[in-house]
Amino acid sequence: MRIAFIDGGTYYHHATYHDPQWQHCFDGNIYVRDLPTADLSGYDCLYIASRQDPAELQKAQAAIQAFLAAGKMVVALGESHALPWIESVDWTTGETNFWWWLTPGADSGLRQVNPDHGLFSYLTLQDATWHRHGTLAVPNGAESLIDAVEGGSVLYDDRVSTAGRLLVSTLDPCYHHGSYFMPATTRFLRGFIPWLKAGAPTKNQGLDAPVQ
Repeated sequence: MRIAFIDGGTYYHHATYHDPQWQHCFDGNIYVRDLPTADLSGYDCLYIASRQDPAELQKAQAAIQAFLAAGKMVVALGESHALPWIESVDWTTGETNFWWWLTPGADSGLRQVNPDHGLFSYLTLQDATWHRHGTLAVPNGAESLIDAVEGGSVLYDDRVSTAGRLLVSTLDPCYHHGSYFMPATTRFLRGFIPWLKAGAPTKNQGLDAPVQ
């Protein structure tokens, strides 16, 4: 999988892209303001790193939709509010509980939906557990991987809404990894990015990068 890192120019995007743990997994870096006119023909996946200005992504909507129409993959990570710039996404903003784990007997409210999905050979539900910014309505025929107990998904895999493939999440791992707090976000990226590079397999059989 040839992956383009879509970069908003922030310190946490810089830290994520240049991290030696997975920098080799990215095949290029495209500044978000250059995305509308960038040559994307050499890539299979757009990795739209978390917490970007949705107004800038809106300007690139035509390029993103054309990329999907060509049968390719787009990863849209949290707090970039994908609703305006990806037509199939239905995002509901919710109240974020940043300190839920301080409550005795706390429950994150996240549930693994399909443990046989290939992603879960690279990471665990605990690696995807910190907090969430809203929920997503799962398109008919798409597959939620992690649900919220109040309803909706926080991560889904959509191979039906377009000719390509969409991975959409309300989780924001790049921000926290690049801000050097919340270790779960680093574990998430340590599994998620190599899984993408391997072609984002949907089955566990025959994988050579099991969960550590």
